[in-house]
Amino acid sequence: MKKVIVIAFAMFASLLNAQEKLQIPQISVSGEGKISIKPDQVVINFGVENTEKGAEEVKKQNDETVDKVLKFIKNFGIPSSDFKTTNVSLNRNYDYEKKKNNYHASQSITIILKDISKYDSLIMGLVDNGINTISDVEFKSSKLEDCKSESRKLAIKEAKHKAEDYVSVLNQKIGKAISISDTTQEYFPQPIYKMAMADAGLTGNSNPKETLAVGEIEVTSNVTVSFILE
Repeated sequence: MKKVIVIAFAMFASLLNAQEKLQIPQISVSGEGKISIKPDQVVINFGVENTEKGAEEVKKQNDETVDKVLKFIKNFGIPSSDFKTTNVSLNRNYDYEKKKNNYHASQSITIILKDISKYDSLIMGLVDNGINTISDVEFKSSKLEDCKSESRKLAIKEAKHKAEDYVSVLNQKIGKAISISDTTQEYFPQPIYKMAMADAGLTGNSNPKETLAVGEIEVTSNVTVSFILE
């Protein structure tokens, strides 16, 4: 019996010794990187809507307006790859007040404008040619992926700097990174709106009107890094 106990104790001690050898002194820290960039593109969602007594009449009216709008967009110099129809509808509605049916036709179009300085002239031209709804205006950047890459590098640098601050008090140094976890929350970056003069020259006047608050897009990356302690 004693022999069994001695063997069991020896195995337990050996296991503890192996675990101690496997434990690597390390420090885990988080880091965050932020990059702000001014948008250089704007996505405009707009449409043409009409309501008439007859289906054929309202469709014809809507189609004529859309034809004018599309011709204007092409003449404006926007390539065909940067605009498209996103929705077309023709619905019959019942007017309970007049106790009659009417028909509602609509077509939605999206444009990617890659020169924000032309925003005002584009919008005015669209309105002059018959659009009657603007559902959304979204600012974007063509350099978004580059900004994401840069923000990741900044996050790693911050994590390393933070780790060095901690261990310096203990008169130690950090060694190689043994693990890196990307803890960035997936999201769609939106501009941080800041009122500013439209320095791109939205109009040809020497004193341009403030018709847009373009703001900045903020891109954030987060990481958790574990370093060996030396």
